[in-house]
Amino acid sequence: MYIRINEHNPQSKEIDIAADIIKGGGIIIYPTDTVYAIGCDIFNQRSIEKIAQLKKLNLQKSLFTFVCSDISEMSDYVLPIANHVFRTIKKIIPGPYTFILNANQNVPKVLKQYRKTVGIRIPDNNIVRDLVRRLGRPILSTSLINTKDDIVEYYSDSQEIYNDFKNKVDLIIDGGYGNVLPSTVLDCTTDTITVIREGLGSIATL
Repeated sequence: MYIRINEHNPQSKEIDIAADIIKGGGIIIYPTDTVYAIGCDIFNQRSIEKIAQLKKLNLQKSLFTFVCSDISEMSDYVLPIANHVFRTIKKIIPGPYTFILNANQNVPKVLKQYRKTVGIRIPDNNIVRDLVRRLGRPILSTSLINTKDDIVEYYSDSQEIYNDFKNKVDLIIDGGYGNVLPSTVLDCTTDTITVIREGLGSIATL
């Protein structure tokens, strides 16, 4: 299935369709404030394994990200955060950042058994945040990477995504052109924030 959603004014009907597909174990491709991502329900192990197979990822080594709607939802899946780290996170969300945090017992076992951390995203994109709110829990997220011609780059054109994935996923959400830069990754597992990868998010204000 392929649907278009206006990022500035997401339609409730289409958001409901996407949420129902995820609840039913479906895999979707969706826009964020950086690159397009592929994801599913964080509690559906079979769907997580399908995504790993589709992207040729090793579950033991891959760090999947949880897309959350706000900082309150993020707190449901991580251990307590140092006050100054929390203040920094609060200052830059929603935005193009991925926060590596210490996972708590609410993180599904399939994702926690190989590591004790979890990546968290609170993107500045109304489509995905409305979808997460409608779903009632985070969406598993991993960037959609184009590896054609042995060149690793990110998909930005929803039509190209449709051509390549229409028979591989259950839903593709066209939210307009995506960015070609991924999120900035910040390690927030200690009292000091460390930049793991510099992407679209500015590090000047950290």
